[in-house]
Amino acid sequence: MRPVEAMLQILRDEGVTRVFGNPGTSELPFTDALSAVDDIEYVLGAHEGSVVAMADGHARATGRTSFVSLHIAAGLANGLIGLLNARRSRTPMVVTAGQQDRRHLAHDPMLSGDLTGLASAAAKQTFDVQHAHDLPLMLSRAFAAARRPPAGPVFLSLPMDLLAEETDVPLPGRSVLTPQGPATELDTAAGLLAAARRPAIVAGDGVGRDGAVGELVAVAQELGATVYHQPMNDHLDFPTAHPLYGGALAPTYAAIRETLAAHDTVLIVGTRAFAAHHYTPGSPVPDGTAVLQLDSDPAEPGRNFPVRLGMSGALRPSLRALAGLLAGRVPTATDRTAAAAARFEARHAGLEREALAAGRGPGPLDPLAAVHALTRGLPEDAVVVEEAITAGVLLRRLLRQHRPGSWVHTVGGGLGWGVGAAIGRRMGDPDRPVVAVLGDGCTLFGLQGLWAAARYGVPVTFVVVNNGEYRTLKETLDSWGSHSSRTGRYLGLGLGLEQGPAPGEGPRRLDFTAAGRFFGIDSVRVTDPDHLTDLVAGAGARRAPMLLDVPVTGHTAPEPVLAGPARSVSLTRR
Repeated sequence: MRPVEAMLQILRDEGVTRVFGNPGTSELPFTDALSAVDDIEYVLGAHEGSVVAMADGHARATGRTSFVSLHIAAGLANGLIGLLNARRSRTPMVVTAGQQDRRHLAHDPMLSGDLTGLASAAAKQTFDVQHAHDLPLMLSRAFAAARRPPAGPVFLSLPMDLLAEETDVPLPGRSVLTPQGPATELDTAAGLLAAARRPAIVAGDGVGRDGAVGELVAVAQELGATVYHQPMNDHLDFPTAHPLYGGALAPTYAAIRETLAAHDTVLIVGTRAFAAHHYTPGSPVPDGTAVLQLDSDPAEPGRNFPVRLGMSGALRPSLRALAGLLAGRVPTATDRTAAAAARFEARHAGLEREALAAGRGPGPLDPLAAVHALTRGLPEDAVVVEEAITAGVLLRRLLRQHRPGSWVHTVGGGLGWGVGAAIGRRMGDPDRPVVAVLGDGCTLFGLQGLWAAARYGVPVTFVVVNNGEYRTLKETLDSWGSHSSRTGRYLGLGLGLEQGPAPGEGPRRLDFTAAGRFFGIDSVRVTDPDHLTDLVAGAGARRAPMLLDVPVTGHTAPEPVLAGPARSVSLTRR
């Protein structure tokens, strides 16, 4: 069996039905071989950033390791942002790039480079394949490494002449590996939780990744424990429509500590040790609070803070066993649940009043009113892919979802992921409508992904929340009491066009309907909240992609602070 034929057979054995790629000369032996088979589809992307993002969304939808083919050093560099996101979100992915022909690699030919060195900072593991007989073994190892906890992207460098060799290579037999079993000391954990007076649970993304949402719900209900999502969760790890749901933790240690101070015992399940965004001093765990931590990655428990009990094992069987050990041991669970339900309904009633008071008139819409209108229109079985930053925070507060897999986000922070991820998510699970909620800045980073949506007719509803700025950065500067917030001049944070349509007007907002139409996508500018609700409601029946441009009001700067004698200050840009 030739090297490239062995490669295709291993892809089949690993359940790969789609290759996401953007080819060049060094990938031609692979794409040529792929053109001769009918059981593996090649999905082309117009930019490597969207290629890797599509593979990310597809892996999440199918639960299988995705496969990516990039073009040499430049293509790999373009795709690195997707690898960083996949590594932070623990998405299993095997990524390859064709290296230059080995016979003149020492002469520094065009396009060549240190591929494994380039990938090493973003990938979980790298392989530099130099011999044809090693390719099947290294590719099999790559798939195993990609899915082993903690999952993530694994990279292989494949010289183009190696794939074109006519030599016969051995195909390793497929190994049958037993899955990870439940954690030990679960009876001890059950005793500590049953004795808690004010228990809480932090649901991490491992719960959603491992399909353990139902098992975590059972544990929470046996305890009557309030459940919080980890900061900026990537998955639906606990139903946000459940009365025990307390919301998502804010991404600072100070805020996490303040929230958890109401609880004497906290069970942390499948989370990357409270990855914070902005620095605040101190531990995320309040003094005197007992922490129990369960994770499929044995390196996580006790990694960033001491724990009373650290356990490692597969989450689903561990949580199922824990729920059984807790059954009937907490007589106050019913009363706790009733009290939590009252708080839950009061919180959402307050949010509903706040959203309705935010305005019902024509656009630009208030961001909260826009997000509220969107949630009212979402089909029951919709998957929300979110990359909207400030609007995304509002969306997390308002959404009431119950079905696993309904929320997709990346904590990786590499912008431009959302467009491609939504396409891959819908390709991997065509039975559920996908609504991508995107910031205008995020959309600009991933705009090329719309090409793939149009080419393959993927019926994603893209909702671009268009405020014409990097609002989250302005709000951060305001919280610091910065020079920018004192003067109202924020350097480099506007996304509008510099020239207004008439003299004296400020920067014009970008028209994303023009961008959508350029790629052949039906595009509409939203005029009012009801208009947005109606358009989103049609996502379930949509048979082609659609883009909704939603103008929203922008950031309001604090009043300028004037030094010295009172004087007039103009904040108009010149």
